[in-house]
Amino acid sequence: MTLVLDEAGLALAAPDKARAINVLPGLTDRIFRTVAYAAGGITVAIMVAVGLFLSLRASTALRVAGFSFLTQRAWAPEHQIFGVGAVLFGTVTIALIALAISLPLSLGTALLLSEVVGGRLRGVLVTLVDLMAAVPSIVFGLWGVYFLQAEIIPVSQWIATSFSWIPVFAVTNADGSSATDASAFTSSAFIAGIVVGLMVVPTQTSIMREAFTRAPIGEREGAYALGATRWGMIRTVVLPFGTGGIIGGTMLGLGRALGETIAVYMIISPIFDINWQVLKTGSNSVSALIALRYGEASDFGLSALMAAGLVLFVLTLIVNFTASSIVARSRSGAESDG
Repeated sequence: MTLVLDEAGLALAAPDKARAINVLPGLTDRIFRTVAYAAGGITVAIMVAVGLFLSLRASTALRVAGFSFLTQRAWAPEHQIFGVGAVLFGTVTIALIALAISLPLSLGTALLLSEVVGGRLRGVLVTLVDLMAAVPSIVFGLWGVYFLQAEIIPVSQWIATSFSWIPVFAVTNADGSSATDASAFTSSAFIAGIVVGLMVVPTQTSIMREAFTRAPIGEREGAYALGATRWGMIRTVVLPFGTGGIIGGTMLGLGRALGETIAVYMIISPIFDINWQVLKTGSNSVSALIALRYGEASDFGLSALMAAGLVLFVLTLIVNFTASSIVARSRSGAESDG
């Protein structure tokens, strides 16, 4: 028996193939694509230009100092002795104290705004938290110097007395005895860290709140249907889903804390030695060092300051890129245990 197929039959018998869809973008699409590519390219170009500028200006000092620039605890470029060992330690110390203050505040505020309050009250509170990010750094610095410092010294003294067995909380005099005078607790990394922590709360809160609000409504209702309380639903649904947002917001806050300048510059008493006692007077940071020495620096001293800025630039880039990647992954909902 012979089977004869006409053209229609051959078309039906032929295997399915994906057809290429060619879309001709209109004028508005082409303009939008051009503007978007230009904006992205300009942003990357500016960042690369800043890095190249710092690298070129810092090359003179880096050739002299070499690797010891990262470990040296003195700053005397006129004598060829300089490095960021001590100030880099102070920068990280202040940033970690800031995170210890800001993380619980941000997490609690984000949960309050996303899970507890609603309606107009939520809108008002969200606006207030966002406006907090617009407060200038110098205002926080003035508040920290003239109000917070006097109020926090008794707290620092209590911590030093109650937890002196922990080395970082001990405050000692030159002879090794415990310091009790209030002047030993002023202008410390602890006070600067509190102020910087309050400054990064709005950034962290915004990232965390966005992650929490994206928790699937079906999983929320499923938890309630199984008899979960509000806290039970938050613990089993919202927090697991928002883990990426919590980590990303925390690291973005860390990037901001590492680079804070004016508030830290106004509060700390600059030293060029590693101070493990965070409650004791004396600390430093890379950004405060640049602000302090920029006006009086020679050409070589300016190159050394540029090298310090390059170190801070690379450090904050690493932190912020890591945070951005974590936040981007959290938006897909992959962290949900549903």
